Formats: sequence, C-alpha cells, structure tokens
Amino acid sequence: MIKKLAPFLFIVFTILLLSACFKAYRSKIRIDGSSTVYPVTEAVAEEYRAEHGDVKLTVGVSGTGGGLRKLARHEIEIANASRPISRGEIGLCRKNGVEFIELPVCYDGIVIVVNPENDFVDYLSVSELKKIWEPAAQGRIRTWKQVRDTWPDKPLHLYGAGTSSGTYDYFTEAINGTAHSSRGDYTASEDDNVLVQGVSGDRHALGYFGLAYYLENKNILRLIPVKNDRVAGPQEAVYPNDSTIMQGLYSPLARPEFMYVNLEAAKREEVKEFIRFYMQHAGKLVRELGYIPFPEQGYRLIQQRFDAQHRGSLFEHRSHVGMNMMDFLKEAE
Repeated sequence: MIKKLAPFLFIVFTILLLSACFKAYRSKIRIDGSSTVYPVTEAVAEEYRAEHGDVKLTVGVSGTGGGLRKLARHEIEIANASRPISRGEIGLCRKNGVEFIELPVCYDGIVIVVNPENDFVDYLSVSELKKIWEPAAQGRIRTWKQVRDTWPDKPLHLYGAGTSSGTYDYFTEAINGTAHSSRGDYTASEDDNVLVQGVSGDRHALGYFGLAYYLENKNILRLIPVKNDRVAGPQEAVYPNDSTIMQGLYSPLARPEFMYVNLEAAKREEVKEFIRFYMQHAGKLVRELGYIPFPEQGYRLIQQRFDAQHRGSLFEHRSHVGMNMMDFLKEAE
C-alpha cells in the first residue's frame, strides 16, 4: 500500500514545495546595508512578516557604503546605515534621480575590546587610540609597549571594520579626525561576527565594533573603557552603556544608527506600513538586542519626519561626531 502511495505523495510534496517557492506576494521591500543596524531591522522584519505574509521583506548585509550605493542605484527600497549618508553618496543619489528620507533608528556605541587573557590594559585614551590607528602607525606601532611604555613588549594584533562599513567611517573620523584615515595593516571585515571571532581567538588582539556584538559575546571578550583626553579638565575612563551613551559621556564613540528610505518607495502603502510598524516596535526590540532606544518622543518625531516626507540629510553640511540626536530632531521639526 505504501509503495502504491509513494508516487502520489511525491507529487503532492513537489506541488507544495513549488507553491512555497513561487508564493505570490502583494509586493516586496528590499533592505540592505549596515551589519550594525542589521540585527534591529531583521528583528522588526521578522515580527512584521508574521503579520504581513503577503509582503516579501528581505534584509541583507553589505556594509553601510554598500547599502547606500544600492539605494542610489534603485536596487533597494531601504538602506541601513551606521553613519549619516556622505556627500559623495548624496551626489550619487542626485545623479541617479534618487531622493530619500533619513530616519534615525537608535543609539549605539563603538566598543574597544581585547582578548580575555589580556590582563594589563586598564583603559585606552582617545590619544592612544589615535596613536594605534592613524595612518602613520602602519608598520610602525606593532607592540603594546609602543602604545604605553608600562605595557609588555608583546605583539599588537588589530581587528576592525572594513572600509565599506559605517563603523569604519565613524571610528576613523572620531579618533583620527578624518573619515577613511586609518592604517591598513589590520584584519578588516564588514561582518562584526568575524571581528568577534578574531579577537576572542587571539590573545594579542585589540578590536573595535558595535556594542550589541560585544553584549552578545561578552563571555569571550573583555571590554575596555575609553578616556576622552581631548576635552578640557580631568577625565575618567568610561564604559559604554545606556546611561553613558545617551548622556554623551561615552565620547566620542557614541553614535546614532540610521535607515534611508527611497522617497518614491516611501509613497507605497506597504512601505508606509513597515515604517509605522518599525517605529512602534523599535524601542522594545532595540533594548532587547543591546542597543540604546530613543525616548518615545524621539520615535514620534521620526515618524512625523517620515509622514511629512522630509527629504535629504540633516548632516550634509555638519559633522555627526558627538551629536545629540534628539536636539537635531527637534531642530528639524
């Protein structure tokens, strides 16, 4: 009996499989970009898919620069970004007739981490981080002792964001004074998980990436506080957390995260639904994932910015390092 049913069951299974593969969707929303923003957007997307099965929603990771280039080429509807869009990217959008709406998503901090076996690094100052990461350090600063004379003469192995990453852009500007100004002799990746594994497996490592990836892996990493010795007066080394990031105390490595929505796509009902859903759920999901949410008022202001279709970037002609996002949003009302 089973043998007789086998061909029939195979046909039924094949039909069901093909039906799943060729499911008819009402529309699709394509999202790509920052690996730092990815966990937040994917968490929102997962809950959105559960309620809106007729919308095909995909979230990819190609780095902030990769996502914004795709947005400028009409390849996606939304780009995730761990920094504001650059002037060059704005120019590419204009060249291709792409207008966009800039939407902050949450706060984040760039963490400095070492391998758990490292027991001598107590903190790092901004000046020391510059000494390590500036272009002039390439091939020259190779040991921990060269960073601080009281540290051991052991190799210094560096892990950091790839050049298409918004984290790379923000870190290099905040620490070295100019975006994309960095030594190149380090292990680089746009995927923060690669950096986590690199630092956790290398006793001589020092790395930087987003706070959420540290919180997910804090059992295999050691977090290092940062002292901002560029500001006047006595300074203490500060750990990144909700309070220090929101109050601007974790300076200059606290930052907001963004989404950029194609203006034409923003007129589509399913994109409006998704953004509305995002702003309603972001606060809760952001905190669960280890990021820092805006106050409720912040998400209301961001939704109003989307509804009013405010075009362009708040930061086209101003620096984003050390910004207070709530002040910017209120100013832009």
